[in-house]
Amino acid sequence: MDLLRFITSGSVDDGKSTLIGRLLYDSKSILSDQLEAIEARGRTKGIQGPDLALLTDGLRAEREQGITIDVAYKYFSTAKRKFIIADAPGHVQYTRNMITGASTADAIIVLIDARAGITEQTRRHSIIASLLRIKNIVVAINKMDLVEYDQNRFNEICEEYNKLSGQLNLSRPTYIPISALSGDNIVDKSPNMDWYLGASILKILEDIPPTISTETLPFRMMVQQVIRPQSADHIDFRGYAGKIMSGKISVGDKVRVLPLDVHVTIKSIIHGGIPKESSNAPHCVTVELNEDVDISRGDLFASGNMPNLTNEFTALGCWMSEKPLRAGTRFLLQHQSKLVRCIVQEIEYRLDVATLDRMPQPEQATLNDLVKLHIKTQTPISFDPFEEHRDTGTAILVDETTHQTACALMLS
Repeated sequence: MDLLRFITSGSVDDGKSTLIGRLLYDSKSILSDQLEAIEARGRTKGIQGPDLALLTDGLRAEREQGITIDVAYKYFSTAKRKFIIADAPGHVQYTRNMITGASTADAIIVLIDARAGITEQTRRHSIIASLLRIKNIVVAINKMDLVEYDQNRFNEICEEYNKLSGQLNLSRPTYIPISALSGDNIVDKSPNMDWYLGASILKILEDIPPTISTETLPFRMMVQQVIRPQSADHIDFRGYAGKIMSGKISVGDKVRVLPLDVHVTIKSIIHGGIPKESSNAPHCVTVELNEDVDISRGDLFASGNMPNLTNEFTALGCWMSEKPLRAGTRFLLQHQSKLVRCIVQEIEYRLDVATLDRMPQPEQATLNDLVKLHIKTQTPISFDPFEEHRDTGTAILVDETTHQTACALMLS
């Protein structure tokens, strides 16, 4: 049974948490004690039936304010496939949290309040979906019950979002009218909108094609730890442990080590303490080499099409710090297990989320700004462009003083 990861997004109060709660409730994926708790909470708030948003709003502040702050993950399955859902916050100050959830998503549900239509945060989340190359876009126009299930209003929003998706080069969206609170078109088709001829949300999610397996991509494995037991049984053993991010590897294969740019031969593969003839993504293994090479944490084993090897590159990023970014600022760059010093040489442009215009060379970037940066690292790093490989094509900028994440990067 294959797995689909998807995220819900949209502006605040568009109904993201309620949609997920309704999916879990109507698909009978809630434990009995959880159901009792949300039904009791619903009664205290004067709600008829369970308060479905509580299934994802787990923080006390979220329950008190009725908003989503952090990304909540929920798991459920049907007879056809398994799902991991990320419920992203809608408030603009929590956009950085949304990026965390979207970075691993195979699909995105963009919720739009039928009364309000497309908002700035709808645009911002759609831009992020475009930057993250999420190929499966489902636009759920929610709260149709509050506009009397008006087909004309549904069509108006579809036309407006079509223009936005064209500007962003998004894959062709799937549109669906819903009411998350009432359950219209969530698991079963709604009799209230007989003019809608498409499938329910759950059926759409079940029918999304599986994503391309990481096994089909070129072999990539970044060293997380050098293993030197130096015990009586393993006097000369030197192994390199890490997660196979993509592809497969077998004993006897020749691979390159970057940034050293040397060829080595795989002598042995150990998976879970057991020698194996081969292994593949996403397993964590320890490999032993025939050659004696000085390899350390953060070095990359690669085969097939070689990744970039450079200390100067551009990257699209979302600025996540309350401290403004200016050209010339120094950071630590965390690229998987590799940590290097770097400098942001130039802010090439800032994207205006309202007009989608590029504002060239702004003086600074502020919280939640989408920017393209020119970065130079102290030592070269090895990476594939983000659109080709999500794992090696991502990195973060870390503040040297506070050690907090300042910017999420998609390398190009």
